[in-house]
Amino acid sequence: MAVVGKADELSPGQMISVEVDGEPVTIANVEGSFYAFSETCTHRGCSLIEGELAGKVVTCDCHGGQFDVTSGEVVGGPPDQPLQTFPVSVSGGDLNIG
Repeated sequence: MAVVGKADELSPGQMISVEVDGEPVTIANVEGSFYAFSETCTHRGCSLIEGELAGKVVTCDCHGGQFDVTSGEVVGGPPDQPLQTFPVSVSGGDLNIG
């Protein structure tokens, strides 16, 4: 398990980028719950941290692909592969991945 930040520094509707084992991972706060997923869009490899989070859906800034951040599922094309997701927990105010 890796501590990647403080829970109180990520407000609902916000995303942050962290590095886990040398890989970029995005953490999103969806209505007070935290979700972590691969920062790279499965369509063309664009960074999802540059995209927009609306509710539980992140939209890629490059080509408009949409993913459910709670599950990694594609909810709007053009991507056809889901995102990798990671378990997130909060302990003592710390955000942990893994």
